[in-house]
Amino acid sequence: MKRFLAVPGMAAVLLLGGCLPSIGPDKEEVIQENEKVEETVMIPDVQLKDEFYRTLLPFKKSASRGLVVNNIYTKYDVQESEEGLMRLSAQHFDPKNHFFQEGQYIDKDTANTWLARSSNNEAGLNPPEAKGEDAEEQPIYLAHILEQNYLTMTDDRKVHLSGISIGLALNSVYYSRDGKQTTIPDKELEKKGMDMAEIIVSRLRAKEGFADIPIVVGLFKQEKRNSIVPGTYFATAYADKGKAAPSGWKVVNEQYVLLPASSDIENYREINTTFNKFKQDIDKFFPSFVNVIGTGFFKEDRMQSLQINIPVQFFGKTEIIGFTQFLTDHVKKYFPNIDIEVSITTVNGPEALIVKKAGEKEFVHIYGY
Repeated sequence: MKRFLAVPGMAAVLLLGGCLPSIGPDKEEVIQENEKVEETVMIPDVQLKDEFYRTLLPFKKSASRGLVVNNIYTKYDVQESEEGLMRLSAQHFDPKNHFFQEGQYIDKDTANTWLARSSNNEAGLNPPEAKGEDAEEQPIYLAHILEQNYLTMTDDRKVHLSGISIGLALNSVYYSRDGKQTTIPDKELEKKGMDMAEIIVSRLRAKEGFADIPIVVGLFKQEKRNSIVPGTYFATAYADKGKAAPSGWKVVNEQYVLLPASSDIENYREINTTFNKFKQDIDKFFPSFVNVIGTGFFKEDRMQSLQINIPVQFFGKTEIIGFTQFLTDHVKKYFPNIDIEVSITTVNGPEALIVKKAGEKEFVHIYGY
């Protein structure tokens, strides 16, 4: 790992490895500066995939840590709101020369203030509370604000903030205090999200040192409380250096589809037919399984990846081995050109894992072997 000396908020100075005594084959001593304007950080040499960002170490938790779990309905949406925003960020902040850090500039108090109803806080972005006995309760549109920071190293060996990404998690369904559910139309959600994005960017621009920091904004539509597939980003925009508002809004054509899908999903009929054939083969040869559940990720209407979870009732290890071998053969047969991951589980936990990249040889692991 390389060692860098960082000025909090904006810069880091490289500590040359040759000047430090070694304390292990893969480590060097880290010098923590006592001055408040400096701290030591590290950047890993390893980048597992081209699309992965390297993360500054020691890892800094988000300044609004903990709010995402309270504000977003499902664990699937929590994960996708973060990963999806990273995908949008990569369009502007190249993972080859940018480093990732969780958001450090929108703290809990600020986030809670912006998420409030405007009747409770003048800086609140959600509609005011209804007044009067017969007044209809306005839905809360904005559920959460996600921030990500992207940094680069300059020629003079300094690391500084080069970009901010903001994800606005929006409610597709609003659950009122009396238990009533209100489905929010897509056009209404889009309009509200864009208006809020402009306000948030203008507020960030007003912060000292943020006038020339590029800002990516994404609008995320979270699913219902009981959904087992994640929501997705549906729109994105970019505020270049000095721009007070995001511009050039673009549609993000991404979707997660549960397989087998209902018959009315026309766009996914072909993959749904293939998945059902795969499922029928399992039914025929191994009738003691519980279910086969697939989650397909589509981008620009083309499947990018497929995750399949198969809870089984087998108890013998030989059955697990035989079933895994059977599945591996059928994964290659039915999904040769799709990134796919198959997880086999029992009540005792994970039993086997099959991972196959499109056009590549599969990786198979049976736990305990």
